[in-house]
Amino acid sequence: MTAPRKLNEGFPSFGKDGRMENVSFQQLVRNRFSDLSAGQKKVAKYLSENLNQAAFKTAFQIGRQAAVSETTVIRLSYALGFEGFSEMQTTIQQGLLQENQADSENNNRLSFRNSDPFKRVILNEIQLLKQLINRSNVEEIWKAVDTIIKADQVLIAGHMLSHAAAYWFSYMLSSIRDHVTLCSPTGEFLEKFSNLTKDSVVIVFSFPRYSNDTIKLAEYVAENDICLIAVTDRLLSPVGRIANIVLTTEENALTGSNSIASVISLVDLIIEGIHEKDQERVQKHQQKLEKMYTSLNVFNE
Repeated sequence: MTAPRKLNEGFPSFGKDGRMENVSFQQLVRNRFSDLSAGQKKVAKYLSENLNQAAFKTAFQIGRQAAVSETTVIRLSYALGFEGFSEMQTTIQQGLLQENQADSENNNRLSFRNSDPFKRVILNEIQLLKQLINRSNVEEIWKAVDTIIKADQVLIAGHMLSHAAAYWFSYMLSSIRDHVTLCSPTGEFLEKFSNLTKDSVVIVFSFPRYSNDTIKLAEYVAENDICLIAVTDRLLSPVGRIANIVLTTEENALTGSNSIASVISLVDLIIEGIHEKDQERVQKHQQKLEKMYTSLNVFNE
């Protein structure tokens, strides 16, 4: 099992000719984040979190906002593989244009927001779900599927609000494979972690406000070279920076909070992917469970 934080590890950033292909600016930043200087990290973080505002600013203006020099902004563009600041800025602008075009239909539908709050929420959730199916996210989902299938054990954790999604995923995953363990939000992580091997995987759920317990847990996993999958809101979240595989959901634009619907849908995609790739083992596991359910009269049917 390889450790996290390796340059371009497992990401489709560059083609054979050395040119970047089919990767978002945020994903590119995450791929190279650990190799940037302290000043370049400040610029990269500012850009990733303020793309709309920074897309048309000069290098000097961006540097001032990020509290670094103009030269540091320009050096970041080279560090990310661009030929210069102009090319980096053009890439950011093109990415924003594509997003705006995809959102235009949804924005029109939300024009009646003041008259029907329920429709507003539902349509916004639909848009969030659509955003899950972008190329970089789908590739990461399949990587997560393959990793979970191969793992001898899966340990799942999430604290506070993130625990609800962690519990849902652990229950669903336990229904299709064995050796799945959920950490209690009150502790027990080290005791359960001690049973893991280099072939195991830990999955952490972490959404704002980020729990320090979850961050410490993720850091411990990374330090011990156990594969870490993060389900979080953005690539550069505290756990996103150190995970081997990062699965992200968007923030609810109307409420400013993270959508539980999009999180559950994201993990449902993982479950469906495991069904698709590991059908025989899934079927055997479910048959074994059904016999137990029947003998113990678990369900009222």
